[in-house]
This record gives sequence, C-alpha cells and structure tokens, in this order.
Amino acid sequence: MKLRLLGATLAAITVLGCSVTGGAPAAPSTSAPAVTSPSEASSASGRGVPVELTVYGAASLAGVLDAAKAAFETANPGLKLMISTDSSAALEMKIEQGAPADVFLAADTTNPKKLVDRGFASGDAVEFAGNELAIIVPKGNSAKISTPADLARSGVKVIAAGDEVPITKYAKQLVANLAKVSGYPSDFAAAYDRNVASKEDNVKAVVAKVGLGEGDAGIVYATDAKASRDVDTLAIPEGANVPVTYAGVVVKASPNTDAATAFLDWLTGPDGQAILKQSGFLPPPE
Repeated sequence: MKLRLLGATLAAITVLGCSVTGGAPAAPSTSAPAVTSPSEASSASGRGVPVELTVYGAASLAGVLDAAKAAFETANPGLKLMISTDSSAALEMKIEQGAPADVFLAADTTNPKKLVDRGFASGDAVEFAGNELAIIVPKGNSAKISTPADLARSGVKVIAAGDEVPITKYAKQLVANLAKVSGYPSDFAAAYDRNVASKEDNVKAVVAKVGLGEGDAGIVYATDAKASRDVDTLAIPEGANVPVTYAGVVVKASPNTDAATAFLDWLTGPDGQAILKQSGFLPPPE
C-alpha cells in the first residue's frame, strides 16, 4: 500500500514538473509585432495592435497634416499617425541625432537631401507640394504699410525666422527680387535687414507674432497667411514671388519603412493631393 502511494506521488511530481518546465505557454509579449505594410497593419489592428508612424513635418504643414491624419487613418485602420511639427531645419537635426521618426516632410528640398546624402533616409526625397510667399501685416496695419517697398522704411519692425529655417532662405530670395523692381530703393535689401526686429523658431511663430501686433510685417508662406484671421496680405509685384517646393523622405531607422513609404505614396496620390489643395497648397513642380 505504501509503495503504491509513493508511486502515485512520484507520478504527480513528474507531471507537475512537465507542466512547469515545458507544458505551460510562454508569458505573453508586451511589445507590439513589427508591421511593415498597410495589409499587415490591418491584420494587427484586428488584434487590437495599431501601428504608430511618427511624422515630422514642417511648421507650415501643421494644419493640413491634421486633415491628412484623419483621412489616412480612416483609409488604413491599422495605422496611426503621430504628428510633430517645427522648422524643417530643427527636425532634420533631430533625426540626425537619433530622434525616433518614420517620415520627414520638409518645406524645402535641402533638408531632406541632407538626410539622403548622409545616409539617414530610405530611398530618395519625394516632392509632394508647392507653395508661394506672402507679405503679412497685422489686422489694422497700424504702421500703414501699403506696399512691399515699405519693408525698407525706417522704423518698420519686421518679424523673421532663424537663419537656417527654410522660410528665411525663401524670404531672402524674395527681398533680392524686390530690390530689382523699378521704383524700389537701391538699398532695399540692406534696409530690410536692418528692420528685422526678431528671429523666430519657425514660420508659425512669425505669423503669430505679427498677428498679435508685436511686429509690423513678415514674410511667410501663402498658406499660413490664408489660415490666419489676424493678418492681412500685401500684393507682391508680378514676377517677384518665389516658388516653394516641399519634399519628404522615409527615415532609414524607421522600424516600419514599408508602411512609412505607403503614407508618403498616399500623400503624393489623389487623396493626399486633394487635402493639400483644400488648404491652399500647390501641386509639386513637374
């Protein structure tokens, strides 16, 4: 009888040992599965695991990217976009320093090309939108600025952006073009530079400061001027305006490069272009 009890006990211990060391399922993983395409993302969404793509965008894209996010997520329920905006130069530097991002959308072609040339991009830069410049003044226009020539008038406070911000490079080109217009002062460019009262982090900050009346004028993108209720615009002489080209890249360090590429393709496709057009952006140059 004791031998039978001992045998039964040993058998129970053996079964228990198997269940602990080999029979029990592994603890569930807390990390989301890697998803690299919209189809895989859709499958992941069915398991309740949406894939997040971090999109770094130029400050001038802030509003339109909110609309693009809603439309893209509706069309691709397995994907979620996390939007972060700032000046293109600042975002490009963050990516080089290792900040996690999947897609970079710039207000120029220079900053995306830097990432391509330095090995931080997957594939080439893709041009996805165009724009033009606008000269803005606060509602009420207390400085009585009537034409762009007044930007060189003594005492006018011009709000600009930092030297590396794309809007500054475009603005310098516009100023150079205006300096060649008949009737403009010969020292227009130098006088404009003397009137720059502050340099902001990005173009949105320029619009905000002029809109608050903390400056008399500023040069921004036409879409930013259109979106603000606090500013008016001045007519720019024909032939002086500057074409703006936006370009984007997929970040090489992205864990979901196929899904990131799918978003960039969507942005350059009919649905993305329609949303950009509604916000006043132009098609990318051919």
